[in-house]
Amino acid sequence: MTGRTTAATPTLDAVDQQHLAWIARSFGRADYLPLTPDDVGLLVRVGDSVSKYPGTHLFKEGEEARHAYLLQSGSIDLYRTSDGTKRIVARVGPGSVLGDIAMFGRGRYISSAQAVGRVTAYRLDRDRLLPELANHPAICMRWLVAGLRQLEETQRRVLHLMRKTVLAQVADLVLEEGRTSGTVQLSQASIATLLGVSRQTVNESIARLKELGAVETGYRSITVVEQPVLADVAAERLS
Repeated sequence: MTGRTTAATPTLDAVDQQHLAWIARSFGRADYLPLTPDDVGLLVRVGDSVSKYPGTHLFKEGEEARHAYLLQSGSIDLYRTSDGTKRIVARVGPGSVLGDIAMFGRGRYISSAQAVGRVTAYRLDRDRLLPELANHPAICMRWLVAGLRQLEETQRRVLHLMRKTVLAQVADLVLEEGRTSGTVQLSQASIATLLGVSRQTVNESIARLKELGAVETGYRSITVVEQPVLADVAAERLS
């Protein structure tokens, strides 16, 4: 009797996991908005509105990327799964564009997008969208520039963080993420994934920031209490 062998499933190393986590986070940010209201109106015929209940998904990691999503209301958790552990890398709100890079590349989604509460989104279908973009180069150019800007910002952030101590990296990330609302919706495990360090090291860094009075912590959240102190730690003027 002959047996059948199958090729081993390739696995991503830690560096690849970290890189993909940063991309997933960056391309879900609300400031990444390649479409104006006029653009959405023009493209209405190539998509449709979708509604999701809490806990359901717009898409899941590894699925074929056939759609991009413009979030209209509600919040989405972007997460990646590594060794069976779910790690949220970003929580995004209205105005965020999700899944477009994977869709344009005819690849697979590199993260999962799960509804936190009730969510409505505008879903753009790839096969209907691409011919429309070919007829409207101005929209295509805006989308391209927005995507390149996000990739450049992701690269800048990673290179910037690489030159710092872990404590300074954690402070820098918390400072950046909490700049608008003052609250960072990331677990310590997710911060560890983004920075490529151990969770224990992140725990110790957060504990030190609390000792300095810079932050307070809650369930999967960090609140900035003293921004100047956090900035000093991030700049390695205080440790």
